[in-house]
Amino acid sequence: MKLLPQSVFGRLVLVLLGGLLAAQIATVYINLSERDQLLYRTGGMRLAQQISDIVQLLDSLPAADRRRVVALFSTPPLTVSLDRPPIVEKEESGDADFPVSMFKAMLRLSLGEEARVSVARSAEVPAIAFPEGRPGMPGGPHRMGGRGGPPPGPYFTVQIPLGDATLVTFESGVVPQAAAVPLRVALTLLVLIATVVAISLIAVRWVTEPLSRLAAAAERLGANIHEPPMPESGPIEVERAAKAFNAMQGRLARFISDRVRILAAMSHDLKTPITRMRLRTEMLEDEVTRAKFERDLAEMESMVTQALEFMRDSSAKEPVQPVDLMALLETLRSDYRDAGKPVEISGRVAQAYPGRPLALRRCLTNLVENAVRYGKGAAIEVEDGAREIVLRIRDRGPGIPEGELEQVFEPFYRGEASRSRETGGTGLGLGIARNIARAHGGDIVLRNHPRGGLEAVLTLPRTVAREPTESRR
Repeated sequence: MKLLPQSVFGRLVLVLLGGLLAAQIATVYINLSERDQLLYRTGGMRLAQQISDIVQLLDSLPAADRRRVVALFSTPPLTVSLDRPPIVEKEESGDADFPVSMFKAMLRLSLGEEARVSVARSAEVPAIAFPEGRPGMPGGPHRMGGRGGPPPGPYFTVQIPLGDATLVTFESGVVPQAAAVPLRVALTLLVLIATVVAISLIAVRWVTEPLSRLAAAAERLGANIHEPPMPESGPIEVERAAKAFNAMQGRLARFISDRVRILAAMSHDLKTPITRMRLRTEMLEDEVTRAKFERDLAEMESMVTQALEFMRDSSAKEPVQPVDLMALLETLRSDYRDAGKPVEISGRVAQAYPGRPLALRRCLTNLVENAVRYGKGAAIEVEDGAREIVLRIRDRGPGIPEGELEQVFEPFYRGEASRSRETGGTGLGLGIARNIARAHGGDIVLRNHPRGGLEAVLTLPRTVAREPTESRR
């Protein structure tokens, strides 16, 4: 999924923060649930104490004065009555019986264990308990249930006999006490979350940093096989990966070095018979035959030299320094124009490019030579950006088949007849140019231009590979 982080660091952070958030939500839910139960219990104790006080007061008054006191205390959401018939307690079990039993225990705790108490839970809240138009009464709906509604807790009908057997009936709900979350608790929670998040980020970065170093070393290896070995430190798995990476790099370096030495020896051995053949060719009397031999020998010598350069990649040993690409391109244009070959340049490079000048000259020469030789001219378009430089070298030829756009970079590959040995070349120029571009961290791609001709796109990032070091043995 595109919404998920693509890096290991991002995914670990997402997992840790998701787990932390889920744990905090569960913790808050449990704490608030326990808090609500505690507040309901406090509200029940408050109501039980209020009923106990009213019962004790009524029990101490003469029967004639009780109705005036009842009218005074009968204020919603608590209603008090002396005229209700005895209530019938229902036989309930399980969760439905628990609030009734709890509230009855609270009443007996306030009235005494010997008190006779009848408690019934009402299925519906009587309308008289919350009359309309009385939101401002003390303990009224706006404080208990909000906007004239019933309280959120259970609603009970309680009957308690006085000393003369008069039944006093109370109707009310157990309303939780209003209590905001303390600021200290909220600040403590925020500090806890911030601390865990910070520690998680540090821990994830600590774990993933060796992987980032391994990825960076792999990228540098593509530009320079003789990069210094990466540190073999970190967790056991990362340390093993670093050791395996360094061993692989050493084997690759030795393999390439051995191959270059073999090719150098082959080149030296081939140049000796070529030189002898050249001397013998000069002794031929037939000029036509001598010219053909000289051309074949020159091609053989060129192939040997370019093959050795292709395998050796001597450009990586050249030091990096600021290069004026515009001066380099203008020099190439002047050289080709002197030879009667059209080369045009559009656009400019504003700042010097940190690269290897001789290698870049050879790369550009190969690309322009390819366009001039096979495409009857070259048009170079320069695009200078903050992060990379893009050079587009377009020729005026027929282009090449789409299936051969990558194959032409292979050593000694030739496509159609127009790109055969008859026109010169060894089939290594584009491969050498791409090697040089990749040594600078860039690349070369070919495409057939919509308006005709073949276009080579050379991309050079502003940051190139570091200086090569000595080969490790």
